[in-house]
Amino acid sequence: MSQSTILIVEDDAGLREALVDTLQLAGYHCEQADSAESALIALAEEPVDLVVSDVQMSGMDGLSLLKNIKQKWPQTPVLLMTAYAKIDDAVSAMRDGAIDYLSKPFSPEVLLNQVGRYAPSIKVEKREPVYGDASTEALLKLSQKVAASEASVLISGPSGAGKEVLSRYIHDCSPRKEHEFVAINCAAIPENMLEATLFGYEKGAFTGAIKACPGKFEQAQGGTILLDEISEMDLGLQAKLLRVLQEREVERLGSRKMIKLDVRVIATSNRDMREIVRLGQFREDLYYRLNVFPLNWLPLEQRKGDVLPLATHLLNRHSAQNYELSLSAQHKLLNHSWPGNVRELDNVMQRALILANGNVIDSDCLVIENQLEPLQVEPVVESSLANEPLGNELRQQEQQIILDTLKACHGKRKDVAEKLGISPRTLRYKLARIKDSGVELPA
Repeated sequence: MSQSTILIVEDDAGLREALVDTLQLAGYHCEQADSAESALIALAEEPVDLVVSDVQMSGMDGLSLLKNIKQKWPQTPVLLMTAYAKIDDAVSAMRDGAIDYLSKPFSPEVLLNQVGRYAPSIKVEKREPVYGDASTEALLKLSQKVAASEASVLISGPSGAGKEVLSRYIHDCSPRKEHEFVAINCAAIPENMLEATLFGYEKGAFTGAIKACPGKFEQAQGGTILLDEISEMDLGLQAKLLRVLQEREVERLGSRKMIKLDVRVIATSNRDMREIVRLGQFREDLYYRLNVFPLNWLPLEQRKGDVLPLATHLLNRHSAQNYELSLSAQHKLLNHSWPGNVRELDNVMQRALILANGNVIDSDCLVIENQLEPLQVEPVVESSLANEPLGNELRQQEQQIILDTLKACHGKRKDVAEKLGISPRTLRYKLARIKDSGVELPA
């Protein structure tokens, strides 16, 4: 699994930051450019999955940028932002090859829906799972049998273990494999945007909805939808999702027309679903609707036979050169507990490629740092005391932890939330409070 990369081209620093924050919190990796000229330089250095550019900019404008991109990188999709009064620009942009346009001002829901149509936040590549452990082999054989049915599947397992890869494997083994596989991270998208993202909306459904947009369920028609981290969904939205699953039809926001659905549903969670049902945090009826066939993806520590095949695969994926693991490197990999699972292993392999001399990875190249493990932060932010004033000293300590983690994760909000052990929504609240206090957030 990987993130789609979006290049934001906007000369207004405040708007550019807002666009980046919205997309990063929804699971995207973002690059930024403050001019069309710098955008062309960035594209020459690294390809992206989608360009989102303003039309009105000093120097080269967005329409000229579009023409340049279509000449040099014709396969790169471009989404343009234009003022409502400049619809003529939008028409010209579509004629010159833009995939669509956003009319300013637009809401975060509109941004995420438009971007999501052309670049999913979660890219789950179509590939055979890599394994060597007997438990993984048994799970994949069971998954093949499940794939042949139409049963809803609930996959549990820790973060970074590869639940999304297993979801894609089930789709690829199913009769729906020729149709769309659409993934959405329920934890990453803000609560007030998730409903419009899932179910779509009609023109005028809310401020900024200047045209209709299908939701993820419609986009997955005939195929499979992955509801990643379903346990983070708000209870109110759970009720609406239950109705969609029961009736097999969806109603867009602002519409009275029901759209029939032919979609297979797979959900994942890194939490104990039965426990959060018991606590009243997840609807019992929705749990049973999703849990027709449960699958459990074990932590990497409990499937040691997968470690070396995965390590070799990751080395080859990140480099055109063939690398081998020395015996000492293999021993070191097998003796680590891998609290971050496959995601942590991937990071270690990428570091090893930087440090390697020749085509043999030795144990010295394997930088496994304890500080990369998730920080155990006291649940101040989630507890019943969250609304009470924090002491100045405690607030400063909390703020410094967040800022240090933000810097260590290079500004990637999703990684920060995972490392701190808090939800993306809580992180958004904390960052907003820090910004309101006058502290500048690291890029």
